[in-house]
Amino acid sequence: MRTALAIVLSAAALLAGDAGAKSRSVTDPDAPRALPAQGPVSVSWQNPEQFTEIRHSRNRYEARRGNWVEQLAQYVRTRGQRRLPPGERLDVDITDIKRAGDFEPWHGSQYNDTRFVRDIYPPKIALSFKRLDANGQVIEEGQRTLRDMSFMMGPRTASDSDPLRYEKRLIDDWLHDEFKSTDARSASR
Repeated sequence: MRTALAIVLSAAALLAGDAGAKSRSVTDPDAPRALPAQGPVSVSWQNPEQFTEIRHSRNRYEARRGNWVEQLAQYVRTRGQRRLPPGERLDVDITDIKRAGDFEPWHGSQYNDTRFVRDIYPPKIALSFKRLDANGQVIEEGQRTLRDMSFMMGPRTASDSDPLRYEKRLIDDWLHDEFKSTDARSASR
């Protein structure tokens, strides 16, 4: 009897753990639309169901799966904090994402959930941003469309198995370009 009760309690605990787990779909109504406020970089996004990745996907079910929008937002925050001068803030709103690769249903049902990464499916991220100084004054603001048509020709890195590696490289390139003047100022000190 005790063994049966232990099994039932263990199963209930597992089910309760699943209820609090992160969203398995970026379009879930209860999925976050911004990272929690923390540090000098804030990142938000609205309507991921309108992102090119989902609207133009050949397999919308697979394109929605996971929390890749939140993972990319977290990457923007982490990398942005490294480049941002002390006292400044960066507010980023991700407005569109098209991940590298696409689904090709003509390969048959056994490949329905396979993303084929080819040079004809480049990644793209559209965003708007606002960079503020320590007094809250806007230093710079604008909209950027990040894309790399030659994304498959870049150097291979240790993170070659990361499914978001091409999108993360777009973010790194944007932050490097956006903060060049900051890098030059800190190098001359």
